[in-house]
Amino acid sequence: MHNLKKYFFVALFLPIQVIFVLFISQKPQWIEFYYSNGIYPYISQFFRTILGWIPFSVGDIIGFVLLYLLLKSIYFLIKKRFQNFLPKLVKFIAILSIIYFCFYAFWGLNYFREPLAKNLELKQSTYTTEELISTTKQIVTELNKVHLQITKNDSVPVIVPYSQREIYKLAPNGFQELSKTYPQLTYQTSSIKSSLVSLFQSYNGTSGYLNPITGEAQVNNMIPKTGYPATTCHEMAHQIGWAAENDANFVSFLASIANKDLYFKYSGYRMAYNYCIGQVYKRDKELGKEIAKTVNKGIYKDYKATYLHWKQFKNPIEPYLKKGYNSYLKANNQSKGIQSYSYVVDLLIAYFKKKSS
Repeated sequence: MHNLKKYFFVALFLPIQVIFVLFISQKPQWIEFYYSNGIYPYISQFFRTILGWIPFSVGDIIGFVLLYLLLKSIYFLIKKRFQNFLPKLVKFIAILSIIYFCFYAFWGLNYFREPLAKNLELKQSTYTTEELISTTKQIVTELNKVHLQITKNDSVPVIVPYSQREIYKLAPNGFQELSKTYPQLTYQTSSIKSSLVSLFQSYNGTSGYLNPITGEAQVNNMIPKTGYPATTCHEMAHQIGWAAENDANFVSFLASIANKDLYFKYSGYRMAYNYCIGQVYKRDKELGKEIAKTVNKGIYKDYKATYLHWKQFKNPIEPYLKKGYNSYLKANNQSKGIQSYSYVVDLLIAYFKKKSS
């Protein structure tokens, strides 16, 4: 009975936390100053230090254990015909309360910080089709250039020679270079790992994720290698506090092209072009086709290989999983859900405008 009282009080803490998060989410300046630039860097550094050296994903292991315990509890609850249902429900809510606390305390509050554009002093605004076209063409120029530096032939696709572990070792170099221009994007003490649930991620259409409890950057080790460097940098961007997907995409782009390694540069420009050309096609299909013709043939062979890779994992459950993730993003200050990934185009346009001014 005494233990049940403890569980009850912890469970009672859940609605209090929810109210607090709703309140603090309306105070982005507070979060930016006290959390994202205050205690969070110490929290993230701590977890990366104690877990980064471990070769496998501790977060995935914890997830497996929690899932096992949940299924075990449900099994015995049904077997015993829901005896002691209320005490078990209180325990479940108490555990949920602890997870909720860890999620927002260890990382989740970053969803409500001030936008990256403000932090980097980029003038983000509604862009015109002309601005979109101009930025896309600049990206094509850089993408073609890097592609030719690697392949020496515009019709040959890029083959990344690195293993996943080698990519993880190279990725921090881009952030080190980037920090010379943007000190606020400094990354120290790596904790980048291949996900133990990469097959599941492939079937739900995801390339990586950050474990918010352990601070580990998890990468789907089955994704095509040409996109691997940018995906790794994306998850690292989450680690240093950029929770919004468009912000993480932009930091990934910056860190990838800042890297001296050509395969990272290619991956960064490749990702940027993919998002930009998608928006061009939405506005003007004919213009999109014209721009696509200027892209080296080898690059589109790479895109085709990537398309075929993901096609093999298409399944009827994937749309429902994406709907769940979409709802998760909307609940955490990203009103457009999965579409928020493509908002990186705004940042890319602001970046190239500032660069050319």
